Amino acid sequence: MMETLQLDGIREFILAAQLQSFTAAALQLGVTSSAVGKSVSRLEKRLGIKLLHRTTRKLSLSSEGEIYLATCLRVMEDLQQTEGSLTTGHVEPRGRLRIDLPAAFGRRHIAPVIIDLARRYSQLDLAMTFGERTVDLVAEGIDLAVRIGELNDDPDLVARRLGDQYLVICAAPDYLRSHPPVRDKADLLQHDCIIAWRKGLRASWLLQGPDGLEQQEIRVRHEFGDGEMMLKATLEGRGLCQLPTWLVRDHLGSGELKTVLDDYAGARMPIHVIWPKTRYIQPKVRRVIDELLRMKELQAPLFESWGGGEQSG
Repeated sequence: MMETLQLDGIREFILAAQLQSFTAAALQLGVTSSAVGKSVSRLEKRLGIKLLHRTTRKLSLSSEGEIYLATCLRVMEDLQQTEGSLTTGHVEPRGRLRIDLPAAFGRRHIAPVIIDLARRYSQLDLAMTFGERTVDLVAEGIDLAVRIGELNDDPDLVARRLGDQYLVICAAPDYLRSHPPVRDKADLLQHDCIIAWRKGLRASWLLQGPDGLEQQEIRVRHEFGDGEMMLKATLEGRGLCQLPTWLVRDHLGSGELKTVLDDYAGARMPIHVIWPKTRYIQPKVRRVIDELLRMKELQAPLFESWGGGEQSG
């Protein structure tokens, strides 16, 4: 009885929100518009929040209603997929998979793996976003994400480590020839440095010191909110930049970039795939997690420190 009460009004709310009308929802459900409106009102009373704004012309979602609708749609989709797999015996990934990825790393190394997976499974649809903003997976209906950096302790999330991102400080040979040598970490305060745009954070790089990792202040010349643009500016001789080895390995090998301050290198950041904690992991989520862990083994050099070339300066 309690489970029935908890679900009461959800179907009516979903249809009314999508169609922006109690009357249109009632026609689909085969009931009166008054019955639909009362079901939604009971749901709002139970939740203690306003889901829909009502006018004489149409319905519109409140901010809480938008969040609740996204959650309801996700739960209904999960239920349909689970029922389908139980009745047909199919456990292959299907349905829409919502993924959030770090921009440059996601485009280069994660997205191709997942797109290839969608090619192999015709019932798997993708909704993929790229950026450096940390999204709320549960609130925004994200199935899984890849994160670079230390994770906060969140009991609502599960994480599996994919590897480590190693950082080096590098510059184009033209920049190094036209500027004073970079021999000590203090020299970074006298050079043009290129950094990732980070609101409100102190301009510093992570260096390996005698007692472990330490923050070193730098002089910032350029800021970019995208790793690819940071790389482009560095290649064009705009300054020094601390970049991950997976992004600059080929350019270091070709000589387009040279590392400096190698004695202070060694900073690394963990790479994780994360997803909301649940008792049942859908096949579409499980399959992508397995594929990313397999990618970790096949592309191990991506997660290794740079060991080639000679230090400049």
